[in-house]
Amino acid sequence: MARDRNQSEDFTGPLKRLLLGVLLLALLGIFVVWRIDSPRVERFRAQITDAVVPNFEWAMTPVTGAVNLLRDFQSYQRIAEQNRELRRELQQMKVWKEAALQLEQENARLLDLNNVRLDPRLTFITGVVLADSGSPFRQSVLLNIGQRDGIVDGWAAMDGVGLVGRISGVGHNTARVLLLTDTASRIPAVIQQSGQSALIVGDNSVAPLIDFVETPDLVRPGDRVVTSGDGGVFPGGLLIGQVAVDPAGRLRVRLAADYERLEFLRVLRHHGQEMIDTHGSIVRPSRLQGAIGGRDG
Repeated sequence: MARDRNQSEDFTGPLKRLLLGVLLLALLGIFVVWRIDSPRVERFRAQITDAVVPNFEWAMTPVTGAVNLLRDFQSYQRIAEQNRELRRELQQMKVWKEAALQLEQENARLLDLNNVRLDPRLTFITGVVLADSGSPFRQSVLLNIGQRDGIVDGWAAMDGVGLVGRISGVGHNTARVLLLTDTASRIPAVIQQSGQSALIVGDNSVAPLIDFVETPDLVRPGDRVVTSGDGGVFPGGLLIGQVAVDPAGRLRVRLAADYERLEFLRVLRHHGQEMIDTHGSIVRPSRLQGAIGGRDG
């Protein structure tokens, strides 16, 4: 048994070396033939190629499939990278869209403020709403303007449509606006169409009460309510809202200001009405004075 194994090993070694030598000689011959620059050798190479290559198509199929698979994988990697890039761009677009919407809303608020029709003699300063009180018992907002901007306690504040409230407390950099809906708010008003004087009384609801109306029967729902200017605190003619009637039959005002989106407020500079403190003398027409003079003569 040991002898047979040794004989098999002695026979296999020379056979491997022989086959290796034949393979090297064949490869060397193919190399030499492929490098010879001769028309006959070229025709010989072409014949070999035509005879061998079509028969090896089955052997090239796995290679072609592997190459296509590699290309598909590379394409998938590019698609995945493009998808990630598109996701990042989409996220940025969402951020830009939100910023654009906020700017659009702010621009709309500012345009509304510019569209408010005011007395040309009145000047104003626009402030940004910083925060509200958040209390059910006191309804007010805080502005980013104050004494440094010349704000005075009691001035009227408006949004893009109507009256919002009055300045109630001024600091160096901030000012508080007491809303019309607050229970401490009392605004003299006039109901147009009927000319009835009234007092707009806040009661912490979205629609303040209309009180002290002389003839309520002349008031109709939908009538415009504006400031009267009585007391010299507010200028007259500022829009407050429209008359409405609640289920209990009480007159209320549906405010024109949009209290849900108070972002910018316009504070009106109003220094009160000019007071007359001297008595006027009677001025007689010259024709009347002449007639009186001739009669005396």
